[in-house]
Amino acid sequence: MITTNKALFLDRDGIINIDRGYVSQKEDFEFQKGIFELLKHTKTLGYKLLLITNQSGINRGYYTLKDFEQLTEYLQESLLKELGFNLDGIYFCRHAPEENCACRKPKPSLILQAAKEHQICLERSFMIGDKESDMLAGLNAKVKNNLLLTQNPLKTPHSWIQCKNLKEMIDWIK
Repeated sequence: MITTNKALFLDRDGIINIDRGYVSQKEDFEFQKGIFELLKHTKTLGYKLLLITNQSGINRGYYTLKDFEQLTEYLQESLLKELGFNLDGIYFCRHAPEENCACRKPKPSLILQAAKEHQICLERSFMIGDKESDMLAGLNAKVKNNLLLTQNPLKTPHSWIQCKNLKEMIDWIK
């Protein structure tokens, strides 16, 4: 299979929207400052926009799969209205950590599935997230570029780039 496309794999809570903990209703959903600019920048450069998100609130009973689907539809409609495009793919894990599934980040399976379905070259792609599990998922999938949004830089032996805001991430994505 030819893998010529490049992708921006991105986490949802904390990157696309402000993380308020188990966000499941549009009333609680607020776009993160700078996300529209980041998505527009990467789309202009030809990146596929692929959401990779853990949503354990489903299996924990905090909200339903239907709630997640409705919020995802709202997200996609909002992006289309604001930017004229939406995300190219949505990949999620509904399992709680103790279920030890194969798809929950930091395991790489959601990224690898998205890469296969969209013919993504991981060497030319980026993973962005706000948690160590996001970065480890990117590293485990062999995504070359991993950007962590954090106000408190981590001491880590891993090769990810730490950014204070989404605008700073734009500067890294060429």
